[in-house]
Amino acid sequence: MKNLLANRKLVITFFIVIIVLLTLVAFVPLVISLVSGRGVQTEGVNASHAKAAEVELDGDWTVTKGKPDNHTSVGFTFHEVLPAEKKDTSGSTTAVSGDATIENNVLEQGTITVDMNELTTDKKVRDQNMKSKLFEITTYPEATFMVTKPVDLSAVPDDGTIGKVSLTGDLTIKDQTHEVTEDFDVLRDGKELVVGGDIPINRTDYDVNTPELIAAKIDEDGFINIRISFKHAN
Repeated sequence: MKNLLANRKLVITFFIVIIVLLTLVAFVPLVISLVSGRGVQTEGVNASHAKAAEVELDGDWTVTKGKPDNHTSVGFTFHEVLPAEKKDTSGSTTAVSGDATIENNVLEQGTITVDMNELTTDKKVRDQNMKSKLFEITTYPEATFMVTKPVDLSAVPDDGTIGKVSLTGDLTIKDQTHEVTEDFDVLRDGKELVVGGDIPINRTDYDVNTPELIAAKIDEDGFINIRISFKHAN
């Protein structure tokens, strides 16, 4: 009788182990699928449908939604390692405001402000982790970039093709501000001015740290992706 009971316990234990293993096999890919995906990346400036400039450079410019090919968007891209794969992951938002002033073809001032609460990837679970644990949007609801040195724009083409300028400014994320200098594409398209580029950053410089509870391993080095469409005030 004791042998029979022992055998039954062994069989029951065996089936419990099998059930647990099968559950894990089914559950792990589900969890990975909830947090994986390439995300929503801010693309570069697109001149394929651009027209020649219809307004002068000088004047006040404000951030606008932009055309479909060059809609305003700001985001990030980092290399991410999950249990099942390695890939680049991006997040972005179109909730961007700002303005710029150009005098005598020189950019005298320019500021953009990003609503961090509107950042999104392609996964809700990852969005929640990104906002609450990485960027802590309740405490730091905005990020900004402010041009700090005048920039000569006289060489930017007016025929609907892309020019390139070097911009220097203060990038602020989570109240951490660092000066950055990077080349940006600039496009005069009809009545709009489009500026885009990728700013290399080390996320730890901006106090963007990854808690141990986040499953993915995120590289420290990544990019802030920027594409802004401005409209002329006149």
